[in-house]
Amino acid sequence: MKWQNALKDYTYYLKIERGLSANSITNYQLDVEKLISYISKNNISVSPIHITHETIQAFIYEASKQLNSRSQSRLISGLRSFFSYLVFEDYRTTNPLDHIESPKIGRKLPDTLSTDEIDALIDAIDLSKTYNGVQIGERNRTILETLYSCGLRVSELINLNISDLFFDEGFIKVTGKGDKQRFVPIGSNTQKYITIWLEIRAHMTIDSQHTDTLFLNNRGKQLTRAMIFTIIKDLAKTINLNKVISPHTFRHSFATHLLENGADLRAIQLMLGHESITTTEIYMHVDRSHLKDVLMTYHPRQ
Repeated sequence: MKWQNALKDYTYYLKIERGLSANSITNYQLDVEKLISYISKNNISVSPIHITHETIQAFIYEASKQLNSRSQSRLISGLRSFFSYLVFEDYRTTNPLDHIESPKIGRKLPDTLSTDEIDALIDAIDLSKTYNGVQIGERNRTILETLYSCGLRVSELINLNISDLFFDEGFIKVTGKGDKQRFVPIGSNTQKYITIWLEIRAHMTIDSQHTDTLFLNNRGKQLTRAMIFTIIKDLAKTINLNKVISPHTFRHSFATHLLENGADLRAIQLMLGHESITTTEIYMHVDRSHLKDVLMTYHPRQ
């Protein structure tokens, strides 16, 4: 079918031309597949390529019954992108979402941890804990130190390789979204913990496919995202932390603490691997007192 070819071409476009990650591409595909399912379920005799504005409106109204405002906005954005591609490639002449507005949503400010809370989480790790002979306590401490000191996404952490460590230069090479690579500074303290973990790792039996993978489970294989979430969740319970946190909380805290201590927003953008500075600017809203401090310190009339 023609629309199936269009969706396939769109997937290639997202991967090759826009350089999106596999997870992002899957989400865009799911948006289109939800629409296709709606068309089939309601016996609408029209190809997605030729769908009308009215049908799109009806679909979004139906979908909105099960989605919050943020999810609705993401769905509309995903479909708008797909139909914009169809227009660009001459599959159709207009975008049926041109006059459909996304629901108004407030900007979600990231949750953060104080330095005391981060210290408490790391101090709660039982460094003597072993599993199948592996000192996972030392590994877990190194994971949290690396997440916080380098501002990594969880996917970047679990995919970090030994060959990505350039300690003499004081950097690590990080592969981010869309396989885009960047170099992130790494402090001597975190280098020390990674070195300790590497000494432990050297005595492990390692799966042949993960000989270069930095962080391993007790079976010598790559850690999963879910395992990192579990480690952090369990530590939060241990110290009775009254916050819902995840690996991303350490990334948010990294950026927020740098900004609060006077770091340049552009430098934070580069370290986080944000494609657009507007994504990084969300941290300007976390602590507005920082803006006042900047004004009072640097403006000539203050």
